[in-house]
Amino acid sequence: MWKHSKVLSASLLVLSLACPALADDRTIPITDDRGVIVEVPSDPRNIAAVSYLAVDVGLALGVAPSRFAVTYMTKGRDPEFLLGLTKDMASLGQRAKPNLELVSQAKPDLIVAMKRYTVGNAASYEKIAPYLAFNIERYDESFREVAELSKAFGQPEKGEALNAAFRQHLADYVAKAPNDVHPRFQIMWAGDTPFSFHTENTAASIVAALGGDNIVGPMTQGGRFGMEMSLEAMLEKDPEVIFVYDSGPDRPQENNPIWSQLSAVKNKRVHYVGDQWVETNGPIAREIVLREAAHYLYPDTFPAVDVRAEAAKLIPADIRK
Repeated sequence: MWKHSKVLSASLLVLSLACPALADDRTIPITDDRGVIVEVPSDPRNIAAVSYLAVDVGLALGVAPSRFAVTYMTKGRDPEFLLGLTKDMASLGQRAKPNLELVSQAKPDLIVAMKRYTVGNAASYEKIAPYLAFNIERYDESFREVAELSKAFGQPEKGEALNAAFRQHLADYVAKAPNDVHPRFQIMWAGDTPFSFHTENTAASIVAALGGDNIVGPMTQGGRFGMEMSLEAMLEKDPEVIFVYDSGPDRPQENNPIWSQLSAVKNKRVHYVGDQWVETNGPIAREIVLREAAHYLYPDTFPAVDVRAEAAKLIPADIRK
């Protein structure tokens, strides 16, 4: 009996070496933000990323950039927080309007997508490859999303370590921040009536944890992660620090005479920030937002941040070439 088992084991080993596809034909269950359990390849080779989350997690884990195709937020701009490595990745279009044909052409064996932009076409995505949908909106979701994607990349322990490291770094920054200063802040998209983020949003949660007071306040139960806020309402709450997502030269709020009356504008504390402030749920983005937020809130306590230099510390050198 032992002899037959040994022969069988040897035969299976030879077969797996001769047919690599058989050796890699395993799947693992991942639960996405729909609550759906998806069987994904244990070692995905081609990942279609609708949003930067999968790229952020993958690069932090040391996954080669060549394995990704990705959407963009601002056309022609490769995010500094990802060291511009997206420039050599196949494009899938703008993240709010991903091109299904381009997704199919990328021949992915895994699709990782922003839920609100793709869930309406879930069946179409599922015909192409296993499809994971994540919210990529709130702080409390960030840790689970990083953990689940790290499992998908076959590195669950590293994902847990990245989560633990961020919690410790946040605690370290909070301990160093002035405890008697609570600057009023706002995080917004540019616009005539700026879309602004509630405190549950990941970037806003980080700023609030550092002692900032979000003028937009918390989400209503069952509500969205952000809301439109008029310039009149902004003036009433008068933020001392404003973070504006820098999506291009169009800044219509600056044409409103109310804008110049805001304390943040008068004191030159309006900061046009990069893509990491919109998609903050990945391990690289949230670390950089933490450092930037600390400096912008308390410039006398925390140093200015070189985004590319910080990103280089978080992305392994062997995949940065």
